[in-house]
Amino acid sequence: MTASRLRIALAAGLALFATGSLADTVGEVGVDWMGNDIMIDAVGDPEVAGVTCHITYFDRGVLDRLQKGNWFEDPSNNAIACQQTGPITIGDIDLSKGGDEVFKAGLSLIWKKLVVTRIYDRKNDTLIYLAHSRELTEGSAKMSISTVPLFGENVTWTSGKPQ
Repeated sequence: MTASRLRIALAAGLALFATGSLADTVGEVGVDWMGNDIMIDAVGDPEVAGVTCHITYFDRGVLDRLQKGNWFEDPSNNAIACQQTGPITIGDIDLSKGGDEVFKAGLSLIWKKLVVTRIYDRKNDTLIYLAHSRELTEGSAKMSISTVPLFGENVTWTSGKPQ
């Protein structure tokens, strides 16, 4: 299988496991001669119009997969940055401390997932976006966080602002 065909197969696999908002790949940076890349995806929050998150993750190349022998898994490393990209309209979001999963995509053939969870900080009137990996056998301490403050006239709550 050629490198490009393997990438297409892996991307198709990643797309099968994605839920919530669809990711749009907006950047791809080659990091070494083994075909490893850092991918940058833009993800809109399905319940909060006007917020876009950019998520980075490591995409292992064919040579790296051959050398390390782990064909079906990418590293858990990721980063996230979220910004207001238009007037914010907040729909029906989970206001509990556990929040809502906004996005989920596979980092392995079956079990490992990259997850973005949105949590509302009432006291500071801020949306928090947490990117982390979910693994079956052991949790991952690798995470990244981004916040979007909710102030000004460009924020609308469809069900009324929580008190």
